[in-house]
Amino acid sequence: MQIHVLGSAAGGGFPQWNCNCTNCDGFRSGTLNARARTQSSIAVSEDGEHWILFNASPDIRAQLASFAAMQPARTLRDTGIDAILLMDSQVDHTTGLLSLREGLPMDVWCTEQVHEDLSGGFPLFTMLKHWNGGLNWRPIEASEQTPFAIPCAPSIRLTAIPLLSNAPPYSPRRDNPHPGDNIGIFLEDTRTGQKVLYAPGLGEPDERILDWMRKADVLLVDGTVWHDDEMIRQEVGTKTGQAMGHLAQSGPGGMIDVLDSMGAGRKILIHINNTNPILNEDSPERAELTRHGIEVSWDGMHIDLSGPL
Repeated sequence: MQIHVLGSAAGGGFPQWNCNCTNCDGFRSGTLNARARTQSSIAVSEDGEHWILFNASPDIRAQLASFAAMQPARTLRDTGIDAILLMDSQVDHTTGLLSLREGLPMDVWCTEQVHEDLSGGFPLFTMLKHWNGGLNWRPIEASEQTPFAIPCAPSIRLTAIPLLSNAPPYSPRRDNPHPGDNIGIFLEDTRTGQKVLYAPGLGEPDERILDWMRKADVLLVDGTVWHDDEMIRQEVGTKTGQAMGHLAQSGPGGMIDVLDSMGAGRKILIHINNTNPILNEDSPERAELTRHGIEVSWDGMHIDLSGPL
């Protein structure tokens, strides 16, 4: 199994186009030791040729252009994407579907709740019907007892795990989350036994998701904010990380504490907000993550699980 990080930032990317917070301003002025990042998405393959796209960010065109495997050029019109899996219906994880219209139809795997949001409040399924029939919905059941496989990667067994996290503002379930609004995906390569948990929207780890985390060899999880009130502190927003559906890294019960209790060979943060001090590779917060054996993902990071970690 191979995992390629197409984008590692939260909504808006980094630097965010309209933001002059310490991080964004420092990056533009050249005083911050950091990498630019696009909005979060990964691609997964069992053979390096046929890929499942996990979420479709607004930055999808640049992300596909940056990864040669996405354009194998086997035919006049071609793509390495064989299927798309959506973790939720958030704008920063779904808007890229619009940029894929020239390649439709495509199979999109998502829960009933996500399909409902993307057919109503943000009707991408409805709009894209005008391009070669649009998106073919392949239902995912958010159930730990119902693993499934996607035809282009039959040896990768997938399990959709409901996460406690908020639905987007256009959802009828906003502030009243239901199982299936947001999922984590547990991936197991049945050939090698390697296991990965991908959960960029892990807002509130309950005992159920913690059990899945303990089984994983690689954890690729929510790294949005360092402080729960980070956006308020920096005067760029009014919501806490928790209100947005994200668990802060610092503080009692934060993501660092959670990851410290795990035995995974690699612990990696993804979906990092532009305000998070861990973007600064010289920051004390970044150094603290290193002390705890926690990595920060970056655009282009490649994880090859064909052998030992």
